[in-house]
Amino acid sequence: MSSESSVSFGFQPVLTGPTLLVRPLVPADLEALYAAASDPEIWAIHPEPDRWQRAVFERGFWAGALASGSAFTVIHRESGAVIGSSRYYHYEPTERSVSIGYTFLTPTYWGGPTNQELKRLMLDHAFQYVDSVIFHIGSNNLRSRRALEKIGGVLLREEAWDVHGISTPHAIYHLTRASWTP
Repeated sequence: MSSESSVSFGFQPVLTGPTLLVRPLVPADLEALYAAASDPEIWAIHPEPDRWQRAVFERGFWAGALASGSAFTVIHRESGAVIGSSRYYHYEPTERSVSIGYTFLTPTYWGGPTNQELKRLMLDHAFQYVDSVIFHIGSNNLRSRRALEKIGGVLLREEAWDVHGISTPHAIYHLTRASWTP
């Protein structure tokens, strides 16, 4: 890799695509982001299916996103609407890897190019700094698993995680810089 290996990972750039603006999450985003996240359908096959409830959203997702310093608000450029969120996490400089996750989009943007654009923007940025990107997906979240496989994600393993005292199976995927074709 070139000299970029000595550069620290940029956790919160502003990423702009043809239809999306992906910018750092700020405290003022709470209402708009919760409005986007409040549809129970978004969380139906998620390991935390009650995340659509405001108290659960604020206590878990929102608090974690804000504290992470690496979360994004996803905005549809044409309408200006907040349509979701994602973030980088588990940066491992010695392993040259980072994870992308905690991603959700409103159902209006499922099944089309929006998720691919979001992942492309985040992966293009990440691969300036790392060689591998890891994704942790609830094993039953077949929609997210298929979407990741469509862009070249490879299943590494499955493992159980403790989610609020409940053993929850997760699929661990990765995508390498060498295999990434934007």
